[in-house]
Parts: sequence; C-alpha cells; structure tokens
Amino acid sequence: MPAELHDEHHDPFEERFADALRDTGTTFATDQQELAAGGQARGRRLRVRRRAAVAGGVAAVALIGVGGALVLPGVQGDGGRQRSVAEGPSSGRTDSAASGSAGSGASGVSGDELLRTFEKLLPKGKLSDTTGRGTADNPFVQGVYDDGRGKAAIALSLGLVPARSQEAAQTTECPDRVYIAYDSCTSTKLSDGSALMILKGYEYPSKRSGTKLWRAELVTPTGAHVSAQEWNAAAEKDSPVTRAEPPLSPEQLKKLVTAPEWRAAAGAIPVDPRTTAAPSATPTHHGSIPATLARLIPNGVKVVSHSRSEDYEFGYVVVDDGRGKSLVQINVQPDMRDVEGELFGAGARTLPDGTKVVQRKQDGEKGIAGIVMWTVDTIRPDGRRVVISAFNSGAQNTPATRQAPALTMKQLEAIATDQKWLKIG
Repeated sequence: MPAELHDEHHDPFEERFADALRDTGTTFATDQQELAAGGQARGRRLRVRRRAAVAGGVAAVALIGVGGALVLPGVQGDGGRQRSVAEGPSSGRTDSAASGSAGSGASGVSGDELLRTFEKLLPKGKLSDTTGRGTADNPFVQGVYDDGRGKAAIALSLGLVPARSQEAAQTTECPDRVYIAYDSCTSTKLSDGSALMILKGYEYPSKRSGTKLWRAELVTPTGAHVSAQEWNAAAEKDSPVTRAEPPLSPEQLKKLVTAPEWRAAAGAIPVDPRTTAAPSATPTHHGSIPATLARLIPNGVKVVSHSRSEDYEFGYVVVDDGRGKSLVQINVQPDMRDVEGELFGAGARTLPDGTKVVQRKQDGEKGIAGIVMWTVDTIRPDGRRVVISAFNSGAQNTPATRQAPALTMKQLEAIATDQKWLKIG
C-alpha cells in the first residue's frame, strides 16, 4: 500500500479516533504546544479518555463518524489459504496480535480472508497493493482499486460499538458543517433496524488538492460497525487526483457495507464487555455544555447558532458582534490531574483559587485563508479542565470573515474560569 495511506492512519488523530470509538487509545509523545492545544485546531471534539486527551497533533478526537477514515496500518496476510469470510471462522490456528500474524484463530477471521471477501464484493476491477488485519486486532482491509477509469484508494474496517448507545447513534449521524465540509450526506434506518450514513466529502476541510473522500458507516442493531472509505486518488494524502470522483457510487457503497459477510466477520471480533455493552442506566448530568456556554457569552454579542445535539463534554456556539460570525467551542473534562504537568508546565499562570491558565494565539486549519484560533486552557485544583477556543470565522473550514475572533482573550478566560462549569457533569 502506498506510504501516504499507510502512514496517515498511524498518526495521533487516528489513534485517538479509535480510542473514542473503542476505548483503546494509545499514548503518544508530542511537543508541548500540541499537547496544550488538545486538538482544538481542527475543531473535532475532545470526547477523550484521559490519556488520549494529550495524545497530541492538532486534530482532536473526531465526532463519531466525522473526519478521516478509521483504517489502521496492517500486516501481511497468511499468504495462500483460500477461504472467504462467508465460510465462517477457521480453526486449528491461533492469531497472534503481538507478533503481527494475520492467521485465523479458533474463532477468528484472518486478514487474508477479509481481503478475499473485500475483493469479491467490489465491482469488477483490479485490486492491488492490499493490506489487511484479521479480527483478533482491529480488523481492516485496504488497497488500490482500478476499474479502468483511474486508480483509487479504498478501505474497509470492522468494529463494535455499544448497541443502542449514544455512540452508536452518533456513528451514523451526518456531521455538523461547522467542522466538516461535504457535498451531501444521508442518514437512514434500514429495514433490519441497522443505521446507515453515506457521506460525500473531502479529505481536507479546505477542499484543497481536490481529493474527495466518500464514506459509508453502518451500525447494526447488535452493535457491529462496518466503515468503508474511498478516495479519487491512489492514496488519501498528497497523491495526484486520478479521477473526478471516487469509484463506488453511494448505492455501491451501501451494497458493500451491508454485505452479510462483514456481519459474520464482526461476530468473530473479541468482545470487551466494558466497551460493547449498552449502558445499564442513563447517566445523570447537571446542565448542558452548549446551553451553559451560550449563557456565558458577554452582552452585545449575539448567539446565532449552537451545537445540534446534547453533549456533556463538548459544545459550541456561533456568535456575531455585528462585525461577522465567530465560532466559539469549549471542552469540559472532569479530572485531568494525571496529565497536568504535561499540559500546564512552563508558561502557565496560577490564579488565587489555584486554577492554572495557559493562553495561546495560533493559526487555524491549514489551507483555510486567514483563519486564526485563540485558546484559553484551564485546569482547577480538582483536575477539572475547561478549554475554550474562538475563531475569526463562523466555521473552522471556511475563510476568515473578520480580523480577530469576536471574543477577547480576557473574555475567553472569564468564560473558562466561571463557576458554572463546576456544576456540569
């Protein structure tokens, strides 16, 4: 597989995205500014587990179903065995995730088997540069597909999400255009109760390079998650566009992810009851992040829109002071004391009540003309972290509409340190 596709999905963003989906994030070391930014630059929410919150990179953990593909770098298959997923799990061999083996375990499906199924289900064409990983460890397949109209990267991953949970619902919910640029998106319920989202979007929020990314996300009533992604280039990053659009139509994407073979394979994924069981009860929360943020916006600045869905860690509002729209977003995390030293080291200021504060002014999303991001990051003595950012545009993926954000750094700090956040969560 071309290095561009391979490497992109081993960066901090993708690992943290996987963490948000499956609670299996990985800790990464990054520079201090990236740690402190906490991913605010690309505006995807910090729905993070504690260690993932400092995983670094300018991209935060994505909204479920938002942003880049969940494809993890794989290993070579077991080379020569001719069994497909449809035949069911193999027997007599043991997968070894630690050693990178793609062989099938007593109840698993190998990377080679997934690849054979993948190739069988794709429309007529040539699949090359393939990579796959079996169900023992983050199953996925990927390759370069050529139907005679231009080579295109295409990939599919399998996973589990808690059935009937908010996470399952968000996986197939069309993303907010404040953060993600796309041409169209549909979210439908299938006759068997599965939820399906099909999105025709772009690899970059700024749409630079013309690289398109189309995705299909399927979640079954039992929590099996099938995710397919395709590009109009042979690799998703920094590869020349080879065709006007990705090769599979929305209907073909639907046919691919709804194939029963993937459900059978997902059934072989080892189950972790901590991450796949539906919540036994609805957690109690006190207050809403978006509503609280809206109430704290200073007089004279009008809230013109806000987050669509309720969330108890993240929220945003778009405000206008009469000189243009400005996006303001906030994350509230309950206890981050274990990473306090990394996030609030040199340069942090301590308030009389013990709250530590760091302020930053930096560029926003790469490729977006003139956009800047002002951030105030705070942590209280009990570890509660509140980080707020404001932009000089009404969205993170549109050019600047004003010279500076609508709120000053002083106003942002006043919001972040307000006592109302102590009652959230």
